[in-house]
Amino acid sequence: MKFNKDTKIGELLEQAPEKAEILLNMGMHCLGCPASQMETLEEACMVHGIDVEEVVEKLNEQ
Repeated sequence: MKFNKDTKIGELLEQAPEKAEILLNMGMHCLGCPASQMETLEEACMVHGIDVEEVVEKLNEQ
C-alpha cells in the first residue's frame, strides 16, 4: 500500500500495523485514540506540529 497525506490513520494501521512504530517515533502517540482512527495523516500531523511530507516519505520508504 502506498501512503499519502489523505490516508486515514485507522486504514494505515489496519493495512500495515508495523508502521505504527514510525508514527510513534515521530511523536504521534495518539494512535489508540478512537478519534485518530478517522483522521487523515495530514490532520494528525497538523495537530502534532509534524511535517506531513516527512511522515509520508518515511512510511513509504520501507
